[in-house]
Amino acid sequence: MTPEIHEIDKNDFPIRLLEIPHPPKKLYVRSNTELSTLLEGKKILTIVGPRKYTKYGKHCIESLIKSLKGLPIVIVSGLAYGIDSIAHEAAIENGIPTIAFPGSGLNDDVIYPRVHVRLAQKILDNNVALLSECRQNKKTTNWIFPQRNRLVAGIAHAILIPEAAEKSGTLITARLAVDYNRDLLVIPGNIDNPMSKGTNQFLRLGATPITCVDDLHEALGFPRSEDTQMKLFGDDNELSDQEKKVLKLLRQNMSRDNIVNELQLSAMQLNILITQLEIKGFNLL
Repeated sequence: MTPEIHEIDKNDFPIRLLEIPHPPKKLYVRSNTELSTLLEGKKILTIVGPRKYTKYGKHCIESLIKSLKGLPIVIVSGLAYGIDSIAHEAAIENGIPTIAFPGSGLNDDVIYPRVHVRLAQKILDNNVALLSECRQNKKTTNWIFPQRNRLVAGIAHAILIPEAAEKSGTLITARLAVDYNRDLLVIPGNIDNPMSKGTNQFLRLGATPITCVDDLHEALGFPRSEDTQMKLFGDDNELSDQEKKVLKLLRQNMSRDNIVNELQLSAMQLNILITQLEIKGFNLL
């Protein structure tokens, strides 16, 4: 049965949303499960990222979410294109509750983006929830997104960003996380990749780097266990001989010019090999 939309009594608002400078005056939910039941005793991790993502960012998010299976956690995101939808899908795949804040009302005929109406239904089918401060028939407008972003940041204990360009809209949510005193978690990226410039900037400003599964578990207050010793990045056994040679030299901090000379490669060939390593999940920072 498709759940109906109802307005949440202000006394039942998620407590963390009442802590932000401009809390919502109204909040609507669509779920078969009470929101308080969904959130009780759980860490809330918001995951946001760019619409145009890399294979590296996708791999990292899917690996990290998989590592959270069975832990008391809820994944929150904005139902948007790109990393947001990847986070929702990965959570569902691993049996982790995921809450979506669409940039619209919650009726099927206005949910935005339209291409994710099925994803919204998938979330509801898994007894999780859609949340919005917009009335149920409100269509999306430009002003809704910054308003929505403050809720996505405000409800969380921590915000995880896998990648973002220097002027990415994702960084708005990152700044809100800092303003709201939420933990900002960032996956480091290659310094030559434009999609890492925004996230690396926040690392310089003191964000917590997430370089492996254990980093994430520690940041969220979860204990380490044998089940969490999963590698976030790539597996050396999946590499070609040439890729292994390049990776070995990079790990020895050899410069690219010296690698070109050592392996008798052209600069273009080396760049292609490095790109292939990044696609396979290796952090080459």
